Amino acid sequence: MDPSCPVVRTTANLAFVTPLELTGLLLVLAAGAGLIGSLIGLGGGVLLVPILTLGFHVDIRLAIATSIVAVVASSVAAAPRTLRTGFSSVRLGVFLAAATTLGGLTGALVSGLIDPRALYALFGTVLLMSGAQMVLQRRARSRGPATEPKVSALSISLELRGSYHEQGSDEARGYVVQRPVLGLSLMYVAGAVSGFLGIGAGVLKVPAMDVAMRLPFKVSAATSNFLIGVTASAGAIVYLAKGGVDPYLAGPVAIGMLAGAWLGGHLFTKLAPSIIRWTFLAVLGVVATQMLAKALGA
Repeated sequence: MDPSCPVVRTTANLAFVTPLELTGLLLVLAAGAGLIGSLIGLGGGVLLVPILTLGFHVDIRLAIATSIVAVVASSVAAAPRTLRTGFSSVRLGVFLAAATTLGGLTGALVSGLIDPRALYALFGTVLLMSGAQMVLQRRARSRGPATEPKVSALSISLELRGSYHEQGSDEARGYVVQRPVLGLSLMYVAGAVSGFLGIGAGVLKVPAMDVAMRLPFKVSAATSNFLIGVTASAGAIVYLAKGGVDPYLAGPVAIGMLAGAWLGGHLFTKLAPSIIRWTFLAVLGVVATQMLAKALGA
């Protein structure tokens, strides 16, 4: 193995660990990130970047490039199962992809013009508010809707509807996208924050679909995972073309993420929505805390 590759260099920072053992550790941790990311719709990048930078002392730029390539692999692994069961909505994903991509471009262009601490504080606060709103809306839904929600004319014209099958049930559960314009606006904001801070936008995409667009949580998480894979593909191509991806690092990480996401895609259809929802909220709380800590200079 090339002595200059990140996997070998990192062994100098970890006592009693050989390059082979380190590669195995990367596989296991990446598999865990892929499993959790595919279950809650974050793609795994939000967990993988801290693992690489804090745990393995990998340069942040290389960690981001590796994460983007691995997220594409995890999305591909999890998508077939969720598409087959109807949880992932391709039509909705394509509808939202344009806003997310445009937002990402905007965030990249204005990067450096806004005080990062202010943006971290705003982002962390929005995440906490989104989590609280998800909990409150869940309680409201459990009591049953007071009135039948009004279906948007745009949702009807674009056929933004679908159905899915829960594990062990032959009955299809249908849904219609509510407030698509608001959802599109929030996706633009999510993309802009992602482009500015260099983080995955899944932490904002899932609440936007769950709270604003009134989608079932499993549909929100599965569609977010599919959408993250689509938008990350463009970034992966750029990083690969520029030579910013190290195969010695990206190889085991992508394989681990692929395996974890494949398992996550199968568990996703079997687990209760409440388990997936509370797992997402726990991760959301951790990310929000990290953002607020950065805002305070911690």
